[in-house]
Amino acid sequence: MAPIKLAIVGVGKIVRDQHLPSIAKIADYELVATASRHGTVEGVPAFTTIQAMLEAVPEITAVSLCMPPQFRYEAAHAALNAGKHVFLEKPPGATLSEVQDLVRLAAGKKVSLFASWHSRYAPAVEAAKTFLAGTRIRNMQVIWKEDVRHWHPNQDWIWQAGGLGIFDPGINALSIVTHILPNAIFLTKASLEFPENRDAPIAADLRFCDAAGLEVHAEFDWRQTGKQSWDIIADTDAGQMVLSEGGAKLSVDGALTFSEPEKEYFELYKRFAAIIANGTLDVDLAPLTHVADAFMLGRRKFVDSFFD
Repeated sequence: MAPIKLAIVGVGKIVRDQHLPSIAKIADYELVATASRHGTVEGVPAFTTIQAMLEAVPEITAVSLCMPPQFRYEAAHAALNAGKHVFLEKPPGATLSEVQDLVRLAAGKKVSLFASWHSRYAPAVEAAKTFLAGTRIRNMQVIWKEDVRHWHPNQDWIWQAGGLGIFDPGINALSIVTHILPNAIFLTKASLEFPENRDAPIAADLRFCDAAGLEVHAEFDWRQTGKQSWDIIADTDAGQMVLSEGGAKLSVDGALTFSEPEKEYFELYKRFAAIIANGTLDVDLAPLTHVADAFMLGRRKFVDSFFD
């Protein structure tokens, strides 16, 4: 089978750190073009706009979109309209209605659309899902706290409306929670902290429940210094489960039960190749829906201005 002729739009840090190394390990792909205002990949034809790229390299069969979410819809629409399969970095768009329209367009064009949630492919996530499926869950706590100055230094877009703020990492936690829980959860209460000089929140406190009354409490904060916290803790009839380090390790009652090397983006691109081969779509909007609900239902509190 001929390799998928892939193009990347938005060549930044995440592309260099994760996308390019993963693509290089998979024989299913051949990187044939990039489009980015500033970044390029050595030895690969580079363009400054997706429109110029699609016109100049018609043999492209799939496009991976890695620009900020506020600018993703227009690029995705252009690629799908040109009959290309599309990989969307997380979050898949700035709004739910944008992504829903892309689903409609992809289905009409009979091409694949993949809303990627990389944290779902963390090594211990499936083991956690299996564990929770075999016991009664009493409650769940999600602690996702990190230092924005370390992970997103001087990235103004992330503080703008549509940039999500703390929900940029927080949506990773929500993507795991919505995958490992056996039933759907619903937001019941939220508090969002906005720096006085920013249009996106720096912290959030969220309360969820499911139809049976299971309570889930999530705490997100971008002001963490020292050790970073990416943990999901569930008290169950089979013991306390801790999914730690962003889904890398699983422990039960303090005993490590699962740990493997991280290969999230490798698995994402394997999944993308599979849905292209099968002619299907994979667009789960549950994590983004919870974020939208938080902005709609959340009580807003203004805190001290934030500066990088």
